[in-house]
Amino acid sequence: MISDEELMQQVQHENHVAYTILVKRYQPRLYKFVFRYTRNHQDAEDIIQETFLRVYRGRGGYRRIARFSTWLYTIALNLAKSHYRKNSKMVMMSIHSREDEQEHEVPELSDQHFYPDELTDNTLMMSRLYQAIETLPAEFREVILMRDLYELTYEEIESITGLPMGTVKSRISRGRSRLQDIMRSYAPAAKIAV
Repeated sequence: MISDEELMQQVQHENHVAYTILVKRYQPRLYKFVFRYTRNHQDAEDIIQETFLRVYRGRGGYRRIARFSTWLYTIALNLAKSHYRKNSKMVMMSIHSREDEQEHEVPELSDQHFYPDELTDNTLMMSRLYQAIETLPAEFREVILMRDLYELTYEEIESITGLPMGTVKSRISRGRSRLQDIMRSYAPAAKIAV
């Protein structure tokens, strides 16, 4: 399979097929990423459209020194932050929520091998974890979501946020520590692995 970076090089030579492949490859993931910030389908779609438009317009400025995904997510994140500043009503959504899920609906676990009491305990614990993430200050929540939900590398988070590597690692560590403290308050006797 051709790499993102190779496709982007082809886009720089105005290969529209390569551009379409990149859009199809990243649109679903990018939509989920942006929707967590906007919590509005139309706003998320607008930001995604603008992101890919900027990728095409800025194709000449792309350099292979960075992964394509890092460059793409940086553009999307900057547009989402700009949208937030303009609208001042950006709301973070639970990292578990689906588009068709009620705001406070408890998610179902797909593994049917749990006993009913285990299923209830696990569902409650996951619900509390997502609530705890939402209560984190934005500076911690943002990097926790990038690292633990979107599984971006520390280097990608550094590039996207513009923060020094030490700050990225510190915020992730401190955010996880706060999550553990919050989760312990829900279940003091339980050992929580965050």
